[in-house]
Amino acid sequence: MLRSVLFVRINCERRALCLQTLKHPNLVNLIEVFRRKRRLHLVFEFCEHTVLHELERHPRGCPSTLTRHVVWQCLQAVSYMHRHSCIHRDVKPENILLTRAGVVKICDFGFARTISPGENYTDYVATRWYRAPELLVGDTAYGPPVDVWAIGCVFAEMTRGEALWPGKSDVDQLYLIRKSVGDLLPRHMQIFKKNEFFVGVSLPEPEVMDPLEEKLAKHATPEGVDFALKCLDKDPSQRWTCDQLMQHEYFDNYSFKSPETEFGEYDRVKKSRDRSRTSSQSTTILPQLTGSTTSEKQTAGGQVRSNNSTSSTQQQFAHLPTI
Repeated sequence: MLRSVLFVRINCERRALCLQTLKHPNLVNLIEVFRRKRRLHLVFEFCEHTVLHELERHPRGCPSTLTRHVVWQCLQAVSYMHRHSCIHRDVKPENILLTRAGVVKICDFGFARTISPGENYTDYVATRWYRAPELLVGDTAYGPPVDVWAIGCVFAEMTRGEALWPGKSDVDQLYLIRKSVGDLLPRHMQIFKKNEFFVGVSLPEPEVMDPLEEKLAKHATPEGVDFALKCLDKDPSQRWTCDQLMQHEYFDNYSFKSPETEFGEYDRVKKSRDRSRTSSQSTTILPQLTGSTTSEKQTAGGQVRSNNSTSSTQQQFAHLPTI
């Protein structure tokens, strides 16, 4: 009981710390933190429903526009977290909130934590269906790619209307993944064999393969299938980053429209993505610092113009409270 209470307290304090540090339009807004009767209470902004509700409404798959709308904003939020050396570790449909205006708010930072080079982390995080292979085998040397894998699973589930790999156990989950993407990496197999949790357990050999491309071909466009493959690479070092995925052709001709005062971040990334299409060099999307002397503003006509003042950047997040 003491261990359970301690976990809940650490979990709650971790959420508060992350949300006080991270401020982004697609991360749920922490309004207030207070203690009452030795309990820590977190007050969040209200959001009408979640992606899980959308999946229940669309059992045969969500509309393609909705899927793209949600995934784009998830990439925005998780990219922001990764740039600030933080991983979420529990991205799943019920943790992706949606406002009445269709704005995504990623929530539940109980498993989130900052990352440092060379540091090891606990392997028991994330919900099984959205857990990357490196987490399932018990690897403690993981990083941001685990969030990308989870986003890929959410994308596939929204596209298909059902979970991509609904494993009944960790071993079953690894079996289903192996059946779609092939044998695990030698490093991951070694970790699996040395993991005390899997002593005496062997990973079954798939009798018939069920390639990921075929699982998605009936539900997604070729661009969508390729997008999923980039997210769900079994090798975390080859998995695309969030910034790379926002440059993927799956988002060609996609335009996210929201109030400029709240979503200047989208205009910045969209402009950078469009600019990269006309350049042969790879463009790295960097966060816009509040001390920058140059910012961009979108006019009513949709054109972007330069504004040499510091106030416009600061106003982007002015609606968020300082805690």
